[in-house]
Amino acid sequence: MQGRLSAWLVKHGLVHRSLGFDYQGIETLQIKPEDWHSIAVILYVYGYNYLRFQCAYDVAPGGLLASVYHLTRIEYGIDQPEEVCIKVFVPRKNPRIPSIFWVWKSADFQERESYDMLGISYDNHPRLKRILMPESWIGWPLRKDYITPNFYEIQDAH
Repeated sequence: MQGRLSAWLVKHGLVHRSLGFDYQGIETLQIKPEDWHSIAVILYVYGYNYLRFQCAYDVAPGGLLASVYHLTRIEYGIDQPEEVCIKVFVPRKNPRIPSIFWVWKSADFQERESYDMLGISYDNHPRLKRILMPESWIGWPLRKDYITPNFYEIQDAH
């Protein structure tokens, strides 16, 4: 089932994939990494002026990584603002996505956290460095295939 925003993107020849709706009825779209920056600018101009949040997750062990963006159209006099969820999937080997910091400044710490925990590089981010882990930390702690360095499980402790 195609939503309102998906129909608008199709009408204007913008490549995407509709992923349906979530349990709250929010439309979810998949955008290719190479198209994400231009579509982000278009969505901002279209009225999605608020980045509610950005997060990332590991889809499956050894599989893709996903960067997720929840956008909202904030307008005066509207009780139920329109929302959309954008998912950008990248391979775990050299995962790169254009940063949308220059479109929504609130993406700053959120993209840094996704970088720090999952290793997704956000191109053109002004301060992409670790935010939670020390700079000397090796690896990406929220990846499903991550092995904690120097971790010894205590077994058979009585």
